[in-house]
Amino acid sequence: MTSPQFRNIVWKYYKEHGRHDLPWRKTTDPYRILVSEVMLQQTQVERVKPYYAAWLKQFPTVSSLAKAPLGEVLKAWQGLGYNRRGKMLHEAAKAIVKHGGFPKTAEELQKLPGIGPYTARAVMAFAHNADVVFIETNIRTAVTHHFFPRKNAVADAEILAILAKAHPKGKSREWYAALMDYGAHLKRTGVRLNAKAKGYTKQKAFTGSDRQARGAIVKELAKGTATKPRLLGLLGDDRKDQLALQLTKLEKEGMVKKARNSYALP
Repeated sequence: MTSPQFRNIVWKYYKEHGRHDLPWRKTTDPYRILVSEVMLQQTQVERVKPYYAAWLKQFPTVSSLAKAPLGEVLKAWQGLGYNRRGKMLHEAAKAIVKHGGFPKTAEELQKLPGIGPYTARAVMAFAHNADVVFIETNIRTAVTHHFFPRKNAVADAEILAILAKAHPKGKSREWYAALMDYGAHLKRTGVRLNAKAKGYTKQKAFTGSDRQARGAIVKELAKGTATKPRLLGLLGDDRKDQLALQLTKLEKEGMVKKARNSYALP
């Protein structure tokens, strides 16, 4: 497979079947792009759509998000999972406002709370059409399928090298949308190759996990204040110790606060 051949396959699929109507593909506002990228981490596109619309209605600008109390932000995040993502997005918004505006480079974006290499480069590509190279799960699937079909333990460096050669300069915004759509298409047809990547880590089961315990606590507090016994009994007697530990961690992280004998969101 050559780079031109790969580009032609991806472009052809995107032209005929691309998800051109996704709301975050109709904007170049870096704030809206950032919101979409954080929401889409480990969350399906169709599930994100209504949350994205509701979020932007409640927090239409980065300054409105920065000014909002964390408790209000966490309530708006309910249903998306990984509540820490909402907290990090809130902290990033505050940092952006303090900075005087959105950073102009991926390196500067990575200095924001909770913003890693992928998110920083995705924002640069979709908001500024910058010629950057990055990997996410669908992109990894597309490259591995065509360039490393029989190789195990494919390193991200190998995938990045392919992407650098295949990248059409000046077309980052459309190219990455096309790559992601094509990779998602491959997955729907049964292609499962991410486990071959050296950097791939399979997500642990949700039931019984600390994620479930943390999510249960935040979900309950989104309804209002609750006592410690109430919170520790959310998942049954056999998980009280786990809930107690996660409640303590959430309090240390500033995601819940204690007032006398009750807990609440900040």
